[in-house]
Amino acid sequence: MITAIVKYKLPSHIDYAACRKHFHKIAPGFQEAKGLISKHFIWSESGWAGGVYQWETREDAECFYGGTWRDGIIERYGMLPQIEYYEVFALTDNSRGTVELFEDPALTPREAGDPASRGGRRRPD
Repeated sequence: MITAIVKYKLPSHIDYAACRKHFHKIAPGFQEAKGLISKHFIWSESGWAGGVYQWETREDAECFYGGTWRDGIIERYGMLPQIEYYEVFALTDNSRGTVELFEDPALTPREAGDPASRGGRRRPD
């Protein structure tokens, strides 16, 4: 899982109310984005706005942030967005009462600590 934090400086003519109204208008369209798990639409008193996105893969995120989406950000806000990517190691979701721990997909089962990969049989629990 990948988290991407996207930020852009709002032009002076886009205030809190205008930003909120625009985000409410466009939010449903993100349901169609391939690989997008969730998006938080964010605004700051400092004049910056953007989103915190959860993606299945970095490739999905990079594909989305290219082309049409990027062009729209430049047209609306007059700048390239700042994008930072983070790999998610664990997720605590208090609304569901769950904790998920994510393995490194590059590790072999042995490196990840899978007892079944240690040669021989796995002992019953």
